[in-house]
Amino acid sequence: MSEAKAGSRPSRHPRPKKDQARTEAPAKGKVDKSTAKAKEAKHPQRDADQPPAAVEAFGLAKDYGGVPALAPLDIAVEPGESIALIGHNGSGKTTMLRMLAGLLDASDGHALIHGHETGSLAARAAVSYLPDNPTFYDDLSVWEHLEYVARMHGLVEWDQQAADLLGMLGLYDRADDLPVQFSRGLRQKASLAIGLVRPFAVLLVDEPFVGLDAAGKLALLELLDEAHAEGATLLVATHELDFVGRVQRCVALRDGEVVYDGTAEGVDVLSLVS
Repeated sequence: MSEAKAGSRPSRHPRPKKDQARTEAPAKGKVDKSTAKAKEAKHPQRDADQPPAAVEAFGLAKDYGGVPALAPLDIAVEPGESIALIGHNGSGKTTMLRMLAGLLDASDGHALIHGHETGSLAARAAVSYLPDNPTFYDDLSVWEHLEYVARMHGLVEWDQQAADLLGMLGLYDRADDLPVQFSRGLRQKASLAIGLVRPFAVLLVDEPFVGLDAAGKLALLELLDEAHAEGATLLVATHELDFVGRVQRCVALRDGEVVYDGTAEGVDVLSLVS
């Protein structure tokens, strides 16, 4: 019996409409490659009647005691754009995502989420951030985490969506278990479900494929495809080639600086992260 089916199925939760059953990666959806071209200017001027970018950074920088973690960053991400953020460990990916999520103060510059300053209530309401090392409440089950997050964001009819997420991720039979006691892979799956059960316009994800088994990776690819198809903006830090190959744009960091920003088509990931 696999680890994800060690518990007994809780009968009081709705049945998932679609259990995880994929054995191969979902087909790549058709995407508009027009936004994937490398930018001629670091921060193109927006027309007055143009809606705000989903994510916009102006000289966003972070240093620790004079040691730079992220050099001044200027970037604009359009609504509905999907981006793979790549770079070796320590390149600044996590720092960038945490500042955009409003969880880390910038040393210089600032950033906006749909026109709102990062860290503001409006920006936090628009962003769902999935960290690479998730944390959980010690005394809440997976289902209770899902309910807490869903209700905190004003959802009333959330339980079917929660059941569907758990079914796709192979966690439905573990809904009443404590995620703090899970293995790394199951903790990652629980974090994904919790981050996706709430409404969001921008999804920031840090190394979501690490620790997942093959079935979990396939389920995650499908969930990210669904979020993008529904209009969400995706900014995902990963080297997973199956995901990099399906996004519109790739941004590579090296030692805190952007070394590539352009189309993901034909990108040699290994050369950018070496």
